[in-house]
Amino acid sequence: MIAIKNSQYITAQEYLKWEEKQPIKHEYIDGEVIAMTGETIPHSEIIANLTTALKNHLRGKGCKVLVADAKVEISEQGQFFLS
Repeated sequence: MIAIKNSQYITAQEYLKWEEKQPIKHEYIDGEVIAMTGETIPHSEIIANLTTALKNHLRGKGCKVLVADAKVEISEQGQFFLS
């Protein structure tokens, strides 16, 4: 997957509102919006296999396995929050 950088800096709230209306997915890191390209079929299969393996391995250990469509916020202390 290739990321395309956009040099515009916005707040997290502005990003979430803007992202809802976009035809492609983006990442938001420290005020920077980065456009992401679409997945290929082989890439999607790798994600499915990895997700299944991780979920099975971590079952019952208090961990979450998330896929690409989840939005999370990570604090400076390393804690994450689901949006």
